[in-house]
Amino acid sequence: MKHIIQTIAIASVALIAAGRADAATPSRPNIVVILADDLGYGDLACYGHPSIRTPNLDRMAADGMRFTDFYVAAEVCTPSRAALMTGRLPIRSGMCGDKRRVLFPNSTGGLPATELTIARMLKECGYATGCVGKWHLGHHPQFLPTSHGFDSYFGIPYSNDMDRDTSVGPKGRAAFWAPKSEYWKPPFMRDAVVLERGPDQTQLTPRYTAEALKFIRAHKAKPFFLYFAHNFPHVPLFASEKFHGKSRRGLYGDVVEELDWSVGQVLDTLRAEGLAENTLVFFTSDNGPWLTFETHGGSAGPLRDGKGSTWEGGMREPGIAWWPGRIKPGVINHELASSLDLLPTFAALAGATLPRNLLLDGVDMSPLLFGTGPGKRDTMFYYRGTQLFAVRKGSFKAHFITRSGYDKEPPAPHDPPLLFDLGSDPGERFDVAKDHPGVLADIAKEVERHRATVTPVPSQLEEAVKQN
Repeated sequence: MKHIIQTIAIASVALIAAGRADAATPSRPNIVVILADDLGYGDLACYGHPSIRTPNLDRMAADGMRFTDFYVAAEVCTPSRAALMTGRLPIRSGMCGDKRRVLFPNSTGGLPATELTIARMLKECGYATGCVGKWHLGHHPQFLPTSHGFDSYFGIPYSNDMDRDTSVGPKGRAAFWAPKSEYWKPPFMRDAVVLERGPDQTQLTPRYTAEALKFIRAHKAKPFFLYFAHNFPHVPLFASEKFHGKSRRGLYGDVVEELDWSVGQVLDTLRAEGLAENTLVFFTSDNGPWLTFETHGGSAGPLRDGKGSTWEGGMREPGIAWWPGRIKPGVINHELASSLDLLPTFAALAGATLPRNLLLDGVDMSPLLFGTGPGKRDTMFYYRGTQLFAVRKGSFKAHFITRSGYDKEPPAPHDPPLLFDLGSDPGERFDVAKDHPGVLADIAKEVERHRATVTPVPSQLEEAVKQN
């Protein structure tokens, strides 16, 4: 197993000092991560959607690199975002659970201070660090972005459907079909201060975008890291007047088309400020589409199921990398890559140091990004909560347990496991286990090696809940 665990043994203090000394050199690129919420694999035109217009993301993909097999590390928000920010599977940090799958407003836990984040790593190298949008890794002061290496934060600390004001509007899911912003009262924050309760959600994307552009312009003289994490297209769906009612895909399409506009604003600003040739921008989503919300949910395209499941539609996402002059236009077909890989990739690009004996589940994607060699990842582990449901190695994926994202049926164990060849069957329709006993045996060995590295830790989602 050549990629799942990297043991980094470097003299931390000396190299961190060296990193700070070189922080202003032009070789250190600016880094921007743009994250959508609940966007499906098939929701962008450049990934095959027939009616949602995404010209800016399409251009980003045409001018940069589009991944066909890009994965996130979890099927729902909190664990997926924790994995992106740390390069570690959430089972290692406690940022997953089997009863509570994400953090809620009454949760008292969050991302532990012992976890190294992308922001803290890059800040040690002299980067300005800013977070705009949805955090969802803990909303108490010790867990906020400003406690995890970010110089600034502006946004909602969890999902936009939380803090429902049940005194107004229709009950239950009826509130989502014709949503009004006053039905929800999440906190809108700057740094650790709540600016308002129940912000106008039709203005979230424009407000976030304005803040992101402000951050870019304010820090253009030194290296910066911007984590721009949207609340949409997670329900309830809201679009500003400029985009509302304009798409052929209804409100969901309106929202995605406004996100596309936002991406265009970021790329245009980088060009206008003369920063494009020294900035890596990466776009993806935290998990697949919330299919049970029907027309208010997205599409996984040819993939099976969506958010909440470890079928491909739950964890395979759009992945687009853009860096004019450094990343050659192209498509990375069938090479595995993951949000877990962002931290080690950024570490390599920034000359950052990782602590001695840090166990990472990510690998440096630089060979793929810059065309210098094959990718370093050949395996992907699919967790649902604390349980390992599936493993992909090469083109084959074995399912030990299956369960749809949000149905009430119990999980279905499989012995022998189901096996699908994703190269020829990305929709996971045809079980080929009987034809490939050697593949199953090889994957079983990968699982054994992986589990030997996992040390159980308390769940931040389940054990730290405020009792009402």
